[in-house]
Parts: sequence; structure tokens; C-alpha cells
Amino acid sequence: MAVNDGNNADSTFRPGETLSRLYPEVRAGGYTRHDGFIEFYTRVNALLDADSRVLDFGAGRGLWAIEPFPELHRKLRGFHERVAEVHGVDVDPVVLDNPTLASAKVIEPGGALPFGDAEFDLVVADHVLEHVAEEDAPRVSAELLRVLKPGGWLAARTPNKWGIIGVGARAVPNDLHTRVLKRLQPHRKAEDVFPVRYSMNTRRSLAALFPPPHELVVYGHASEPTYFGSNAPAWRVAQLVDRLTPPALAPTLMVFVRKG
Repeated sequence: MAVNDGNNADSTFRPGETLSRLYPEVRAGGYTRHDGFIEFYTRVNALLDADSRVLDFGAGRGLWAIEPFPELHRKLRGFHERVAEVHGVDVDPVVLDNPTLASAKVIEPGGALPFGDAEFDLVVADHVLEHVAEEDAPRVSAELLRVLKPGGWLAARTPNKWGIIGVGARAVPNDLHTRVLKRLQPHRKAEDVFPVRYSMNTRRSLAALFPPPHELVVYGHASEPTYFGSNAPAWRVAQLVDRLTPPALAPTLMVFVRKG
């Protein structure tokens, strides 16, 4: 995902120095050739039409709508303007302030979703599955499938447990995540940092949680290493690692499940 790796005083997106130097194409349109945000949301938009009802699972405060983001990112993510309805849930009450939702509800971790069966054409979960506890994963997957219409899609983007992001995050205790991320990403707010569990973040675990007759499509993706903040040497090392890493160990998993 092409994001600013520096600090902005206003809401205008400006690519940071490290991003611009290592991915100069970002200056033409605000995104890079490896942009995971565009990869994911282009595919999400291909699954939507004007009549779609969407559930944003882990909607949060609508970071993309209130923080500096490239205009193309906003257009792709702003599908609430092109579909029938987008409803949101989150374990964090900040979801109640999300300006992009038709309705917002606070839920308990691993709890039932406050919707009837087969209400949604698509559920989107962007960087959410990594926060689901192992004991909650079966209930979460069952609830996501329950609220989907037959033939509807779950679209999720999440770190690969065995990729560089997943391995690095698991090496840092959850109670130190905010402190470590403050050093790597000084522009990231503490309220946007959550504990990681990695119980739904391998191809094997996903296949077990979404078995046939559901259709599971999973592929790896390597985006810009923005998790290293503005540290250019670390970015170069991460770029080299990504080039040498087999697809099964790509840092991010793009997950699409069609309800059978």
C-alpha cells in the first residue's frame, strides 16, 4: 500500500522521501506498482454492483476517509457511494464515529454478528483476521458465512503468519507493539494498534475454517515495506527478502471466500 512514510500537517497525501526515492512512480498518481491497497480493493470492487449490501467487518473509525490517503485509494475504498448499503461492526466503539457507514454496531470479540442470515452480498475484512483469537476463529468464520448470501463473497486482506510481517509481529510481545510501532511508524496513532493472534493467517487454517462447498481463493502479495516507517536501509533489505521469498511466504495474504 502506498502511504505517506512521513508526517503531514493537513489532509493532503504527499508521498514521503523514502517512498518517493525507492518507488519514484508514486509521484505519478500517488501509488506504486506494488500497491496492495489497490490490488485488494480493485478486486473487491469487481465483486460489487449497485444493489450490493456490504458488511465492513472491523470497520474501525474509517481511517482511509479521515487520514491523508491517495485519491485513487479513496475512490476504490469509497464503494459506499456506489452500492446499496455498507454496514459496519467492530470491537472498538470508535466504529460509531465512522462517517462512511449506513449503520455501525459494537460487537464482542468472537461474538455473534447482529444481523440475520444471508443479509449481505459481500463482507470485507481488511487487516482484521490477524486479530482473531484461536478460540474465536471457528465462531468468527461461521458468523461471516452465516450473514453472507449464497454465492456471496468474503474479501479479506491479512498478514501471512509465515511472511516477514507475521514473523516480525509475533517476535514482539503484544504489550510492546505500540512502543515498537511508535519507533518504526511515528505517524501511526496508538488507537490504530491492536493485539495480533494469527489464528486465521495460513492457507491451512483458512482451508479448515472455510471448507467445501465454499470456494476459497488465496494468493500472496508483497507490497511496499511501509511497516519499517521511513528507514530506507530496512526497506531495501525487505525488498531483497521479498524478491527471494517463495510465493507461499509472501508477506500478505489476499483471501476471497465464496459461500457455497
